[in-house]
Amino acid sequence: MSNNQPLTISSWPQALVHIDGDAFFASCEQALHPEYRGLPVITGKERGIVAAASYEAKAKGISRGVPLWEVKKLCPDAIIVPSDYETYSLFSKRMFQIMRRFTSQVEEYSIDEGFADLTGLQRPFHCSYSAIALKMKTAIESELGITVSVGLSLSKVLCKIASKYRKPSGFTAIPGREIHKYLQVTPVAKIWGVGPHTAAYCQKLGINTALDLATKSEDYIKKYFTKPHWEIWQELNGHSVYEVTTEAKDDYLSISKTKTFTPASNNYEFVFAQLTKNLENACIKARRHNLVAQDLVIFLREQNFTNHGLELTLSRASHFPQDMIKIMREVFDKIFSAKKLYRSTGVVLTNLIPKNGLQLSLFEPTIKIQKLTQLYEAVDKMSARFGKHSLYSAASLVAQKTPQHVKDRGDVPIRKLSRLRGESARKHLTIPMLMNKVI
Repeated sequence: MSNNQPLTISSWPQALVHIDGDAFFASCEQALHPEYRGLPVITGKERGIVAAASYEAKAKGISRGVPLWEVKKLCPDAIIVPSDYETYSLFSKRMFQIMRRFTSQVEEYSIDEGFADLTGLQRPFHCSYSAIALKMKTAIESELGITVSVGLSLSKVLCKIASKYRKPSGFTAIPGREIHKYLQVTPVAKIWGVGPHTAAYCQKLGINTALDLATKSEDYIKKYFTKPHWEIWQELNGHSVYEVTTEAKDDYLSISKTKTFTPASNNYEFVFAQLTKNLENACIKARRHNLVAQDLVIFLREQNFTNHGLELTLSRASHFPQDMIKIMREVFDKIFSAKKLYRSTGVVLTNLIPKNGLQLSLFEPTIKIQKLTQLYEAVDKMSARFGKHSLYSAASLVAQKTPQHVKDRGDVPIRKLSRLRGESARKHLTIPMLMNKVI
């Protein structure tokens, strides 16, 4: 295919749809609080920075990561609320349930976006792919009270371009015969999967738009780019390489857990307890997915957002906090300073491998490993029955017994203030959102 030659392909050899929640967290707050609609809404009060901003807030120059003191200058009338991730998760579950009414081929890509394969459904629904996608969009918006932007096309990469084309609450269909019209107005940096370094490299090659990249020959792509970019090139040309994955994600390359606390602290035991709590959360997720970590990264973040961290290799791959706390304490002593105030801590479990593929050496303490396995099986069972962190390490005691945020950031979401029968402070029931329409 020569450069600048229009793409020619039949309109719908396959049909994929991308559903993208618009300012999802802020939209959920507006759906639950009708009085917030049309007003600038900010989530992230507990962190002191913007976690999500409604489109009304974005219109006033507010974006994710902006400190709240700056928000108050840019938009004095902004409604600032604590993040309610449990409620956002319920909205997400309902969104994917609605998508599955139309097709079983649904991929939960993230909490606020997903893909669905509509190929072959025109006859069962007695309408076009565009009509099916619009019905899906209408159902989500009318039942949940949020807006979503929808992109319909032949591949995931093209679907992402389509869903971003008209935001918020937009719908764009890119059939095969019209791909070139959309690619010629899409900067190469806006292609899903193309990072800033690749975008800069493309510009050095004279590739400025998605169409410039798509119309290069296959030989050219293989000569100047790597396999991931060759796959993106195929996707831009309407050939679906990335399948819609219906299975839950279990192939994590790393697991990270970070928590902010207020006020900032220079108390040794308190900061270490926060770090240990993050480690326990990361290990819970690793055990859930039957993964073990070979390396561990820890970091402390100062009040001025300066990070201090170290990476360490574990003596043996593990997903037990008890295996890591002692060595983590030694590393912690090297990066902690009582002269500095810290606002958050974090851990990252890296170099993950399946537990089933772990081979123990002759010198491994087998009995100790068996005891730890039995111990944490009991811990996980207790957590499943009575709620997360029903049992925890003594090293995280201070963090477990201390509110994560106090004073003006100590507000808690409504969902945490209200309990249904059978719920406790540590365990909420996994209930569906019983709403047909939010008024």
